[in-house]
Amino acid sequence: MGNIQLLLRQHVGAPCEPVVKAGDVVKKGTLVAKPTGLGANIFSSVYGVVEEVKEDRIVIRPDEEQPDEYEKISEGTPLEMVKEAGVVGMGGAGFPTGIKLDAHLDHGYILINAAECEPGLYHNIRQIEAESDKIVRGVKYCMDIAGADKAIFAIKKKNEKAVETLRTAIKDEEAMTIHLLPDIYPMGEERAVVRECLGIELETTQLPSAANAVVVNVETISRVAEAIEERKPCFVKNMTVIGKLNGGNEPHVFMNVPVGTSVGEMIERAGGIDGVYGEIIMGGPFTGNPTDLDAPVTKTTGGIIVTIDFPNLHGAKVGLLVCACGGSEARMRDICEKMNGVVASVARCKQAVENKPGAPLKCERPGNCPGQAKNNIQFKKDGCEYIIIGNCSDCSNTVMGSAPKMKLKVFHQTDHVMRTIGHPLYRYLRVSKHVEQFPDGK
Repeated sequence: MGNIQLLLRQHVGAPCEPVVKAGDVVKKGTLVAKPTGLGANIFSSVYGVVEEVKEDRIVIRPDEEQPDEYEKISEGTPLEMVKEAGVVGMGGAGFPTGIKLDAHLDHGYILINAAECEPGLYHNIRQIEAESDKIVRGVKYCMDIAGADKAIFAIKKKNEKAVETLRTAIKDEEAMTIHLLPDIYPMGEERAVVRECLGIELETTQLPSAANAVVVNVETISRVAEAIEERKPCFVKNMTVIGKLNGGNEPHVFMNVPVGTSVGEMIERAGGIDGVYGEIIMGGPFTGNPTDLDAPVTKTTGGIIVTIDFPNLHGAKVGLLVCACGGSEARMRDICEKMNGVVASVARCKQAVENKPGAPLKCERPGNCPGQAKNNIQFKKDGCEYIIIGNCSDCSNTVMGSAPKMKLKVFHQTDHVMRTIGHPLYRYLRVSKHVEQFPDGK
């Protein structure tokens, strides 16, 4: 095991303040950094010695022996224990869970996000298959803390084994039901989960609390249960490693990886990189970002993807269609550069809203697109030969309604990932957006 690097910002909010110094001996579960405002406690994920405290991270040299025991958090109310354990949204958002659950709902809902939204990631589904009892207990804790009377599992119908596991686990739980989702992106987006489960369309500025609900990721729920039942701090992460790896492109699911482990170490555990590759992505194909072998995984790392090489556009003019569902404009420009294209035009999906200057884009109606012909006309007028899109399943479909007729050649920002993992490319929508539900949600 190489050095552990604990980033001081692994959550929504300000970086944490270190409470250790170089030379300190730490154990699993030792508190090493505390929030200075909005944030969450950070704990050592290994036994070892603090080697260095940098501006943005704490570096720990692990001991050769790593006992299973860990330092426990204090007894307290369930909400106090969730906060002390440093649990954050582990689906990628990283919002402190203790703050989210302190919602004071009016007989509301806990919506369990089990969509595993990003293609190629499997760890949430595998956890449901293996630990459904723990997840159900975690849901009950979340309901009690938040003041919810009901809970709904939002999960894609295609995950048949996990769905059947859930049906068995909740058959005697009157307050819990299942809502089946179609296999389209972005069904795991928070407001999409609210819309699909409750039929309420939230504005881009509204939180699920406006629908009397709290949305919580599957892994986050399990960490809530661990904090309350086992007094366990949040210092491990489940993840999927997939891509151009020795042995093939099948997914490798790793549970309870010490936070701070390097990307390179996780790739080696999955077999190592198979020859020439395009890039390494931390996160999912749509919303992840390029990373390197030395980067550490965090509480929000869901995926590590090694891709095939990029196609070469030989300096051709490219239009970028930026969507709230995919990469930022900076990410799209990065992909264009790696494809040896020249950005000649940039447009936004008509539903992509910037609520505040510089804030991440939000989609007005996630997964439902009104059309993209106007943007394609702009790209054609600006002399583009290619366009790179970062749209959801439905928006990609509407792009293809006009782009080929204008002789615009379309790439999706996820193409190199989809080709690597053997997943259909995002072009035409070939599945229904409507899914038949179980009677009474069971």
